[in-house]
Amino acid sequence: MVLLLAGCSVEVAPDNQTSANTSEPAGPARWSDATTEQLRDAINARGAHGLDQMAFDASASDEAGLTKQALTYAAALARGATDPTKLYEVYTVPRPDPDLRAGLAGALRSGDVRGWLNSLAPADDNYQRLSKAYVALRTDPATRHANIPVTGDAIKPGATDPRIPTIARELVILDYLDEAAAQGQQYTPAMVKAVQGIQADYGMKPDGVIGEEALAILNMSDVDRARAVAVAMERLRWLERTPPATRIDVNLAAARLTYWRDGKIADSRKVVVGEPDTETPQLGSPIFRLVANPTWTVPRSIQEKDLASKGAGYLKANNMKWENGWIVQQPGPKNSLGLVKFDMQNDHAIYLHDTPAKALFAMIQRQRSHGCVRVEDALGFAEMLARDGGVVDEWHQARGTGKETFVKLPKQIPVRMLYQTVLFDDAGGPIVRNDPYGWDDRVGAALGFKAGRALRVESGATDVGP
Repeated sequence: MVLLLAGCSVEVAPDNQTSANTSEPAGPARWSDATTEQLRDAINARGAHGLDQMAFDASASDEAGLTKQALTYAAALARGATDPTKLYEVYTVPRPDPDLRAGLAGALRSGDVRGWLNSLAPADDNYQRLSKAYVALRTDPATRHANIPVTGDAIKPGATDPRIPTIARELVILDYLDEAAAQGQQYTPAMVKAVQGIQADYGMKPDGVIGEEALAILNMSDVDRARAVAVAMERLRWLERTPPATRIDVNLAAARLTYWRDGKIADSRKVVVGEPDTETPQLGSPIFRLVANPTWTVPRSIQEKDLASKGAGYLKANNMKWENGWIVQQPGPKNSLGLVKFDMQNDHAIYLHDTPAKALFAMIQRQRSHGCVRVEDALGFAEMLARDGGVVDEWHQARGTGKETFVKLPKQIPVRMLYQTVLFDDAGGPIVRNDPYGWDDRVGAALGFKAGRALRVESGATDVGP
C-alpha cells in the first residue's frame, strides 16, 4: 500500500528545505504499510502523553484519512490537544507553531513517522517525569497512594488515628506542614494548626477537626492525580519549546516566581497573585522598565468596590488625592505598589510590584490580590534586575529622588504567567498541589476526563491594592 500525502508537493523536502542542493529531485511524500503502522502504533500509545481519554481515530487506510489523522495527532503533541485561547478569556503566553505538513512530508520520505511524532512533544525532564507518573498511575497498582478512609468519625485534636500519617503526608505536599512534624499517628498541635490553615483557606470553620470537608481536600484519589498530571502535560505542550534563556516565569497556582538567567535559575521567591474571581491572567508580557517610588492610579473597579464608602479622612491618611477624576495614591511607604513597580507591556494593566502588606507572603494560599503580582522583597529583586541590566547606578539615583522615576531596561525581560498544579519534589518526583482557581477543570474536561474535585480557595483580598 503506497498513498500520496494529500496537499504535499513533490518539491517539498524535509525540514521545509528545498532540494536545490541535491543531485536528485525530492521524491513524493507517500504512505507505506510501515509508516501507516507507525502512525497507528503512536496513536494507540497516546497514554504516554495523557491523551488516552481522547478519541484519536487510527483506522483510516486511504490517502486523505491517514494524512488527516497524522496531522490531527501531530498537532496535539506539538501545540496541545486543546486551545487555551478558547478555554480562557485571556491567554497570551507564546505558543509553538511548527509546520506540521512539511514535517509529515519529510517523515514519510524518510520512512520515520514514529520518530517525527516523538519529536513533537516537549523533550524536557519535567515532561518525561510527568509521562512516567501518568502511566504508573493509570496502570501500576504498586504505585498507588493510599486513600484516606472516610469512616464518618471526625479526628479531633490530640487523638490517635491510623489515618494520621497519610493526612500528614498530604499536608506536607500542600505546604501546610513541615516534614519534620509529620511523624507518628497522633494528631499533634502542629498538625492542628496546619488543618486550621487549610480550613480557613477553603472557607470552612477553622476548628482543627478533621471531618468530611477537610478530608475532601486531603483525600486525593489516583484518578484525581492522573487527571492533574495529564493537565500538566497539556499545559507544557502549549508552551514554545525553546523559551527565552533569560526570562521570568510566575506560577499562579503556586504563587511563586522564578527568574531564569542564561538558561539557569538565578532566583526564586514568593509572590501574591490575584484572588479567585480577580484571577491573574495567563499572559506573555515583558518588563521594559523599573519604576522607583511609583504612584498608583486606582482602577475604577477598585474605586467603586472598595473606596466608594471611604471619606476624605481615609484618602488623606493613605496619601491619596483626586486628580483629573481619578484617585491617585502618592509615592511613599503606604503606597499600594510599595517602593517599586515593574512595568510590563500588555493590554490588561497587569504588572509586578512591591507591597506594604508583607504579612501576605507568610500565607500558604497567596491568591490575595486584585490581579497584579506582588513580589516578596521586591526592592531586592529590582536591584538584581538593574544590576543584570547594567543600570544599577540609574536605579539608585531614581530611588533617591523620592519621586516617581522611570528607569528603562536596556533589554526587555520576557515574563510568562503560567498555571501549573503539579510540582516536583527534591527527588524529582511529581506532587499534585491544589488548584486555587479551579482552572484544571476546563482543561481536564477538554481532554476527556470526568469532572474533578471542584474545590476552590476562598481567600478574599485583604486590602485595596492591585
